[in-house]
Amino acid sequence: MNERPIQVFEVGGLVVDADTVIPGPAYLAVANGRVQAVGPGAWTESLDHRDGATVHRMPRRIAIPGLINAHGHAAMTLFRGAGDDVPLQTWLQQKIFPLEQQLTADAVYWGTLLACWEMVTSGTTCFTDMYFFMEQSARAVAESGLRAALSPGLLGFTEEMQAEGLAESRRFARDWHGAAGGRIQVLLGPHAPYTCPPPFLHRVADLSAELGLGIQIHLSETRAEVTDSVAAHGRTPIEQMVDVGLFERPVLAAHCVHVTATDIQVLQQRDVRVAHNPQSNLKLGSGIAPLVELLAAGVTVALGTDGAASNNNLDLFEELRLAATLHKGRLEDATAVPAKDAFAMATERGARAVFRPPLDGTLRPGASADLVFLDADSPRFQPQYDLLSNVVYAASAADVCDVFIGEQFVVENRQPTTLDTERISFEVARIARAFQRG
Repeated sequence: MNERPIQVFEVGGLVVDADTVIPGPAYLAVANGRVQAVGPGAWTESLDHRDGATVHRMPRRIAIPGLINAHGHAAMTLFRGAGDDVPLQTWLQQKIFPLEQQLTADAVYWGTLLACWEMVTSGTTCFTDMYFFMEQSARAVAESGLRAALSPGLLGFTEEMQAEGLAESRRFARDWHGAAGGRIQVLLGPHAPYTCPPPFLHRVADLSAELGLGIQIHLSETRAEVTDSVAAHGRTPIEQMVDVGLFERPVLAAHCVHVTATDIQVLQQRDVRVAHNPQSNLKLGSGIAPLVELLAAGVTVALGTDGAASNNNLDLFEELRLAATLHKGRLEDATAVPAKDAFAMATERGARAVFRPPLDGTLRPGASADLVFLDADSPRFQPQYDLLSNVVYAASAADVCDVFIGEQFVVENRQPTTLDTERISFEVARIARAFQRG
């Protein structure tokens, strides 16, 4: 590999990871898409100083790792506000499924670009996506500069649908796994046990082993889903995944709201990663996942927004603060989910959940150079007793000034550098008018 010039960021504060914070002036050096060095003070005063570096002096910025959105459906930005204030199954059957019948490849492309715009300007540098027309989502991700774990959505209502879905997943993995300079990875995406019968899920597990890919799936999102599974199969959805062999493979399970003690034990023993989506679960009335119990059992839990049709935004700072506060109220325990655990869920644990290398999601040497720069002059950072607490409990998407992914700024002075936002707005408005006409 050709060595790239070192870029150095001298900042007013630095969150390396949930346990390592440099509250005063600090520097961070990157090259070849990886963090090379971090430390207190100025780069020019450090032992790592080398001539020829490009130095970005940002004394009024606070640097944190890029946030990782571990569950979502990007192009559902197109349905934001189209089906609010109804429970999940009503929302799906009466609102979303009819709208999705109108989806086109063109619509998914522009809807995904809208999601990329929203996410990157609110500090998200990597996200997962499970949806339709995934080729167009991949195209949008490649253009945006973000990282993503992408899955064509798999439904198993008919034998023909199953065969077509597996063939599409195979083609998509061949064309896109590792694409865009490694920014895109592919996961298999069976929607849920109630849309994918057990024999089909077994075939998904087999394809996962054949292709060496992980899997993402919705599990135990509602009480009715669990009750129906027990009635039909005598097993919870999570127990059923053991039966079909899905947990023999790396799995990211979204939601896991209604889980038993046995379910939690299974998730821990099988190293199933969980995407916690507190705001979507609250808005759809699905319930509150037992996050503290999952963490206590040693389950890797990350944070997700879910789609913009059920949230209704893709702001991971909101999920971060909600995860750190909701469970304190649920358990009447102010020590539940401390700030550092919530932050790890949005960064380092998020990286593990979406099957990135272990050091991704931090700013430790060797990690991917995915940096978010927050405005130290924001009122939300005044005063500063504890920098990490300010980030978790006070910061908002409005504080994101700049975003750097790999080797380039993708946001500078709050403006995306890789996205034509005027064109995205125009095209999304055009598509929404067509949906409204039916």
